[in-house]
Amino acid sequence: MSGNKDIRHGIDWSLIIIWAVLMFLGWVNIYASVHNSTSPDLVSRPEKQLLWIGTALILAVFILFVFKPRMWAVLSTPGYILILILLLATIFLASDIKGSRSWLTFGPISFQPAEISKITTSLALATLLGTSSFKLNNFRNWATTLFVLALPALAILAEKETGSMLVYAGFIFVLYREGMSGWVLGFMALVILLFIFTLTSPRWVPFTILGVSVLAYVISNLVSGKRSVQKKKKKKSRTLLFSLIALAAGTALIFTTNFAFNHVLQEHQRSRIEVLLGMKEDPSGVGYNVNQSMIAIGSGGFFGKGFLHGTQTTYGFVPEQSTDFIFCTVGEEWGFLGCLVIIALYVLLIGRIVLDSESCREPFARIYGYCVASCFFMHLFINVGMTVGLMPVIGIPLPLLSYGGSSLWAFTILLFIFLSLYRHENTY
Repeated sequence: MSGNKDIRHGIDWSLIIIWAVLMFLGWVNIYASVHNSTSPDLVSRPEKQLLWIGTALILAVFILFVFKPRMWAVLSTPGYILILILLLATIFLASDIKGSRSWLTFGPISFQPAEISKITTSLALATLLGTSSFKLNNFRNWATTLFVLALPALAILAEKETGSMLVYAGFIFVLYREGMSGWVLGFMALVILLFIFTLTSPRWVPFTILGVSVLAYVISNLVSGKRSVQKKKKKKSRTLLFSLIALAAGTALIFTTNFAFNHVLQEHQRSRIEVLLGMKEDPSGVGYNVNQSMIAIGSGGFFGKGFLHGTQTTYGFVPEQSTDFIFCTVGEEWGFLGCLVIIALYVLLIGRIVLDSESCREPFARIYGYCVASCFFMHLFINVGMTVGLMPVIGIPLPLLSYGGSSLWAFTILLFIFLSLYRHENTY
């Protein structure tokens, strides 16, 4: 086999093409969002992004062709511990920037350990769940898995980086693929609904608790309905126990929700959630970003106003438009069609990763692939939802599209580690 064939063999070039196209479209929209600015920092962003794209290409080549794929499993545990230490150090050493402490600075270099933690946590989770004797069928294994996920997530929450912490919720899809019951997904949906209902309708909290208990009783009967006649007595006692546990858990969740909302979240985060849930109106305050973003997207119509012709974009009406709100630049200048193309590219990227993961023979590669897909999905879901007013403004970049070196490098490394593992699967 020739050298050229060796290089091409086993690589999913469709993923690389989508990755490159998204980076290119990101740079185009970053330029559009700052081209009319007089701020030195904003004007220099397209040049800086080009530099980061160039270094991302070098990282991609190194990971794909130089670094040995099997080393990722070896480095997963020490890498996880190292980044966890950096996350903890960030809480105490980082400067306060817009209410959060998430950036570590070493001379001219600044980066977010929270971005890198998605990579190390994915590798650690793949190592843990990929062990042949490890199954999600007992309390000890569940506790170990949740411990691995909770440590970095809680450290990120302590940095007040709520957006990055929410990405960890996406790993629930990985656990579902690896044997977790679908009832857990239903339980999570119930928790979210209970959280919203507790905030928006406090007067109905006692009835909510009662409803949780009744629902738990019904679900318990459905789950245990297939048991044999001999176990009916045990079924009744377990159903009652499950209902009592649900009652206690629902009560605890409701009081925890009130405590967390009033004492853990910052004032601007509480205000954003209140505006999102319709608890108050503030179009010129915390709701300003979202209102301006929706105006920009809506004004683009079907085909958009054209490159560099967006008025909201050109005159800087939307704050953070080259970072967290880059999607509204797409909507204004390229219209509904442009938004559809961007979302389609992400859907193709995520779908392709899932398909490639399912074709992997080694559990480590498959599980890691699902982790990668989950990270991309959560960022896409939260960021786009935020720009169209369906999610609170929590500050999270759109992968490969938003301005920023830490995010671009992190997603490049995340993706190309999987491409390296997939290539190894199809070469040997």
